Amino acid sequence: MGNLSDIAEAISAHQKAVELTPIGHKNLASHLSNLGSAFMFRFYRLGNLSDIAEAIPAFHKAVELTPNRHANLPGLFNNLGLSYKVCFDHMSNLSDIASAISALQRAVELTPTGDTGLPGYFNNLGNSYTSRFYHIGNLSDIAEAISAHQKSVELTPIGHAGLSGRFNNLGISYQARFEHMGNLSDLAEAISAHQKAVELTPIGHAYLPQCLSNLGNSYLSHFDCTGNPSDIAEAISAHQKAVELTPTGHAELPGYFNNLGNSYLLHFQSIGNLSDIAEAISAHQKAVELTPFGHAQLAGYYISLAHTFYKFSLVPENHGNLERSLFYYKSAASLDFASPSTRLKAAKEWAQLAFKYYDQSPETLIAFDTVMSLLLLIAGLEHTIQQRYQLLQDMSDLPLKAAAAACSLGHVDKALEWLEQGRCLVWTQLNHLRTPLDDLVLHDPELAQHFLDVSKSLECTAARNSPIQSGMSLSDKMSLEKEAHTHLNLAMEWNDLLHTIRTLPGYHNFLQPSPCSTLIHNLPDSGPIVVVNVHHSRCDAIAVLAGLNEPLHIPLPELSLEKAKAYQQDFMAHLQQHQVRMQAAGPDPLDSPQERGLQRFQKIKKVHNVLAGLWRNIVKPILESLGFPRSKSSSQAELPRIWWCPTGPLAFLPLHAAGIYGESDSESILDYAVSSYTPTITSLTDRVKHHSAINSEDSGLFLTCQPNAPNAQAIPGTIQEVTSIYKQLIKHGARAQKVEGSNLTVEEGLEYMESFSSIHLACHAFQDHREPLKSGFLFHDGLLTLSNIMQKNLKNAGLAFLSACQTSTGEETLPEEAVHLAAGMLAAGYHRVVATMWSIGDSHATEVAKDFYDYLLAHQCGSGFDGSRSAYALHYATQKLRQRLDNSSESLLAWTPYVHYGL
Repeated sequence: MGNLSDIAEAISAHQKAVELTPIGHKNLASHLSNLGSAFMFRFYRLGNLSDIAEAIPAFHKAVELTPNRHANLPGLFNNLGLSYKVCFDHMSNLSDIASAISALQRAVELTPTGDTGLPGYFNNLGNSYTSRFYHIGNLSDIAEAISAHQKSVELTPIGHAGLSGRFNNLGISYQARFEHMGNLSDLAEAISAHQKAVELTPIGHAYLPQCLSNLGNSYLSHFDCTGNPSDIAEAISAHQKAVELTPTGHAELPGYFNNLGNSYLLHFQSIGNLSDIAEAISAHQKAVELTPFGHAQLAGYYISLAHTFYKFSLVPENHGNLERSLFYYKSAASLDFASPSTRLKAAKEWAQLAFKYYDQSPETLIAFDTVMSLLLLIAGLEHTIQQRYQLLQDMSDLPLKAAAAACSLGHVDKALEWLEQGRCLVWTQLNHLRTPLDDLVLHDPELAQHFLDVSKSLECTAARNSPIQSGMSLSDKMSLEKEAHTHLNLAMEWNDLLHTIRTLPGYHNFLQPSPCSTLIHNLPDSGPIVVVNVHHSRCDAIAVLAGLNEPLHIPLPELSLEKAKAYQQDFMAHLQQHQVRMQAAGPDPLDSPQERGLQRFQKIKKVHNVLAGLWRNIVKPILESLGFPRSKSSSQAELPRIWWCPTGPLAFLPLHAAGIYGESDSESILDYAVSSYTPTITSLTDRVKHHSAINSEDSGLFLTCQPNAPNAQAIPGTIQEVTSIYKQLIKHGARAQKVEGSNLTVEEGLEYMESFSSIHLACHAFQDHREPLKSGFLFHDGLLTLSNIMQKNLKNAGLAFLSACQTSTGEETLPEEAVHLAAGMLAAGYHRVVATMWSIGDSHATEVAKDFYDYLLAHQCGSGFDGSRSAYALHYATQKLRQRLDNSSESLLAWTPYVHYGL
């Protein structure tokens, strides 16, 4: 009959049964399970989250009271998993879905083949994987979902009442993968599964509206791809039936209205019939009206309504609907109970429309401020590092867009804050986990130690990456889920501790994004830091200098995103054409018998054109605004320094070599300043702030070469390189240690890094863009990874010279994250790093290294080793190499790959 009073009576009866059953009684577990099921039944009918809150502890107690191998235990685990899954769907707490998957895996594991409950457990497990996929986007989750649903369908006999629902869920999983990957075969499978679900569901069945609504969604996606009018007609028809068959007050009704509105909107966009847009608005408004405040889906319904109003505002004489659109986007972004990803989606649209139509309004700044705050939540510590990078791939332009808007509005300080806040998120998070706690130790030593312990554990679990693979056993999958749950719990504990610390007097800004007034403190005295922002709306440079109380805004009107992309494409194509982007490929330009990944180039001007474009459109206007004079060749004055912090395509281009290189009219950055790079402003200012003299006992240089590492091309020139440097150091009385090839293990290398302030690694390097902490240096007995290095206490780390290929290349899908070894060594604690943007020639590497250390040793005294002038040393060494060559493309690409990071 569907009488709500009956549910209330049932709950009351089950509660009495539990109360009257003594602890230890064999029936207590089943009474608790029945109570939990009654609460879940009412939740499905009314959608009150308080019912889930009652159901979960009831199911938990039932599981705890049931002995292992009891026949009821799989079903109890299933109920517990379902309650967690439903809670996640409404609250978006990742720990809930992890608990759901773990419980449902246990249900599957404990159920013997042939048991009638097994298909249902597979079905619920698949639903949980699908829910997590929608939240995080891991393809392994949706693959597991499809696999589980296929097993569920296969194990369900024809005529079983649950078969239609299982086909429906299989269709949902295929639809989810289609939306992520765009493969039409997945969409075809989704439509087929949904059609079977509808066919198998009898008229009047409570499940029929959901099957119809999902079938409508699949038709809608197919129409979006093909434009077939029959698809949109089928979609509207299915959604209308779903709404008509759903009783008033049903928890799913708002979702069916929302889907109906989406169908009408797409039909309007296809044929322009105003009655369709009116129907769309009406349906979306009903979805919003029927959804209680606090429901996780409300933000999504706000977004749908906002999108519909925006499309209506484009119709002549309906511009007033733009205000309604902005209102609902803003409302969705402001719902703190909604998932961060949904809120960010709304905030992006709010900011974009505000900037497009009301570019001078203060609302634009508020909108972008919301975007940047939510960006930090999206890629939080509850995700592994790989998951964070995956989430950030589609968001890398957000800080650039926000900064461009701020520059347009004359708020350069905000632009700088947002660029600093939204770039290099993962490295910043790792630095947060390793932040010094000296002051906190004095204030609350127990809290400081607890925070430090959790931070260390979280850093270790965040680096794990063992995605579920096809063919993996269920026990292995369960082990991975357990690891994931441990990581989630650590992240929650870390966030709780962070909140506690921020409540202490004087600690309210602890690990908060820095305002501009803080960013301009502790700047280096020797030159400015210049952030170059590239966005399609405008391009700007922002310079910060010691002694200047506000950032200097330098518009770059001659630069555009399209031009920067063209520079990058031309440059990368030239490098790949000649295999310079490869780790080891062909002879040195000067026909050296050794190789380290460089090949002879044809005499073309593409490289010259790119370097000249960087000079005319970016670097020269910046130097002119800064008032940098050109150094005369006879001048003995020391060049100033400049730190580059490029964004977008510029992150892969050699700003440090920008210039015009010809026979007589050469002019370049080299005539004006000594260039270095920094991933962020804070990365550099923290080093200035915490700079201290290196312990004299640790001051020195450790060198190694790995000329014949297994499974790698031989690089015999590295032997001469480190031998020559070692002799230089000994001659000058500097502390040094050299270990070659197989004489050095990875573990011994780590020990030397702890006992020597500086290192020189002449070897092959490996960059893992998916898991940066697994990047490293190839030794004879294995890989010296960044993860290994970062676990050491390198309190006296000074200079790291990475004489290896492509150690600052970066990942093109994550231009704002500085996913390369150079940034990783900075994060590990080194104050300055010499690296390469692409492959280097073996003989040239030896020459550059020799000249580099000649300069350093000539400018220091004592028995230690001082790398503080490493930027000048690299400038000197690359200039020496340039002077030995000519201005051909191959010669330019011989010295330009060398870059300096840090102080």
